[in-house]
Amino acid sequence: MNDAPKDWFQAELQETLDEDIEIELEDAVLSQEIARIYRGSHPHQMDRATYFRELLRLQSELIRLQDWVSYHKEKVVVIFEGRDSAGKGGAIKRITQRLNPRVCRVVALPAPSDREKTQWYFQRYVPHLPAGGEIVLFDRSWYNRAGVERVMGFATEDQVAQFFDDVPEFERMLLRSGIRLVKYWFSITDEEQQMRFLMRIHDPLKQWKLSPMDLQSRVRWEDYTYAKEEMFERTNIPEAPWYIVPGNDKKRARLNCISHLLDQIPYENVPHEEVALPDRIFNPDYEREILPHDLYVPQKY
Repeated sequence: MNDAPKDWFQAELQETLDEDIEIELEDAVLSQEIARIYRGSHPHQMDRATYFRELLRLQSELIRLQDWVSYHKEKVVVIFEGRDSAGKGGAIKRITQRLNPRVCRVVALPAPSDREKTQWYFQRYVPHLPAGGEIVLFDRSWYNRAGVERVMGFATEDQVAQFFDDVPEFERMLLRSGIRLVKYWFSITDEEQQMRFLMRIHDPLKQWKLSPMDLQSRVRWEDYTYAKEEMFERTNIPEAPWYIVPGNDKKRARLNCISHLLDQIPYENVPHEEVALPDRIFNPDYEREILPHDLYVPQKY
């Protein structure tokens, strides 16, 4: 039996472990007490080996999806919404980790400028929609109007009402144009969000993730809940339904989201040209110049 595929998988799994340990440094830099409390509140976490094995398998399927989208010039939009610290960014990071950034890109828009505030509400999102052969992941989207803008008073009730009237038809227009639209809401409990905010406060590598808006979201938890419920009621259309991802367990949430996303799109294998490494052309008369030492990065490690 040929052991090459097995050896490749083991090597790739080890590399994945190494990469993800770099990504997830929180346990190393958190105070021991916060880490202990967090682990105690998540007694049934998936073991790391199982998680990484499944993540790698799903990421290999994402590559097949990417190839299919590119080959058939498909257009895919995936929306990630949810409360602050619900795990949207972590899921997006694992989706894009092994994909070609020319095919799959992330859109995370800042607050609108004064000029954008005077435009048609959806106008600033339209330039980021995919062309043929592209996947676009929106880390928050036009649904800001139904959530943070509404709760924090950045949009009037008339503007919110207009949004609810417009967004179903806007999304139907996207679908009619050939875009495949998938919408995810990452859901966590009040207690889980509080724990994650405390972890960010005590983690110097993640304090940048805490904004004044995030802190206000704790105060206005019930307002966000009401806004979310009305958003689902008004925008959960048959052509573009919402899918809720339970997010208290980060690892399972990521795996479940990726698995579900793959199930939404009828991708299949596409033809590939065989790749062969060409021979290097060797010129015996060529002499490589010695470059000045100060052009090199210092070898500190």
